[in-house]
Amino acid sequence: MLTKGGYKVQAGTYWNMANGERVDMDQEGVLPGSGNEMYIKAPVAAALAAGPVIGLIFAVFLPFIGIAMTLGLVGRKLAEGAASAAAGSVSFGWRPIEAYLAGRKRRNEAREKKSDKAGKS
Repeated sequence: MLTKGGYKVQAGTYWNMANGERVDMDQEGVLPGSGNEMYIKAPVAAALAAGPVIGLIFAVFLPFIGIAMTLGLVGRKLAEGAASAAAGSVSFGWRPIEAYLAGRKRRNEAREKKSDKAGKS
């Protein structure tokens, strides 16, 4: 039976679904936490019996979890590398922090004339 935090409950053992914290209520009282936290009432014997089953499930799926995390990491690194390469190849002619007050075109034309004269000599 699911119960939200802050609600009045009967005596028993309640398990926080978010962090696995166990709350023992010796008598009727209010569960700690806000209404966003969910608790499940479970007898201690059921929780102890579920422990090995949960451990077995974890042990069986652990290799798959590792493979999925490795593939996710490799995929993220490849995507970041592709994005970085794409961002590096894109250039814009407008650079707001640079000022060419003397004129860029005139300077480039002067360099071309100078190189043409040097090549003809």
